[in-house]
Amino acid sequence: MTGANGSSLVQAGGVAIEGRNLVLSFGETPALQGADLCVKRGEIVAVMGPSGSGKSTLLYCLAGILVPDSGEVYFDGQRLDAMREAERSRLRRDRFGFVFQFGQLVPELTAEENVALPLLLRGTHREEALREARSWFEQLELEGMERHRTGEMSGGQSQRVALARGLVAHPDVLFADEPTGSLDSMNGELVMGLLTRVARQQGSTVILVTHEPRVAAYADREVIVRDGRVSSMAPVMQ
Repeated sequence: MTGANGSSLVQAGGVAIEGRNLVLSFGETPALQGADLCVKRGEIVAVMGPSGSGKSTLLYCLAGILVPDSGEVYFDGQRLDAMREAERSRLRRDRFGFVFQFGQLVPELTAEENVALPLLLRGTHREEALREARSWFEQLELEGMERHRTGEMSGGQSQRVALARGLVAHPDVLFADEPTGSLDSMNGELVMGLLTRVARQQGSTVILVTHEPRVAAYADREVIVRDGRVSSMAPVMQ
């Protein structure tokens, strides 16, 4: 994880994000116990492991949502875990994208407004943001759903809207936590195909938490988290 002089590999170029010796407990319960993960720019990495292994906690530490008790997180040469909360929030807004298991769409907004939300938060003019958002609906096979709200869409449709929201601002890193966990096999395959295709087109790095081997098969590399540590790292067999 480090070069000969002890500096982070992120600073040498080619690495997008790196967690080093991450430790985090929730009260008396340890979640991470010295986890290390280094992800290259443009790489799609699947993080797998049993329930309670610490894989989602690792994702949230790398994304700056949680701050580890000890250890270091580097993003693009910056010490992310040492930033103030306002700086981490700005980083999440401007350079990261997120997709969660249940989409977490804003129910009061239409589908196109949900997709446009990251652009609006960055200060993009509303009409420009909505125009960019609408351009996603054809490639996600959602034509005609632009003005629908969450209650008017199926689970698969809602998750595709959430995927568009995560990718619309061309994030440097997309964090996906069980993005197909609430979907049937057909919709899960559709979402993963779209996610990986668009991420590769944009050059986005993807860190994907899943417990499903069929989902991990879309990644370039698979890592296994057990007992709060990354216990193995191997390329996914295609």
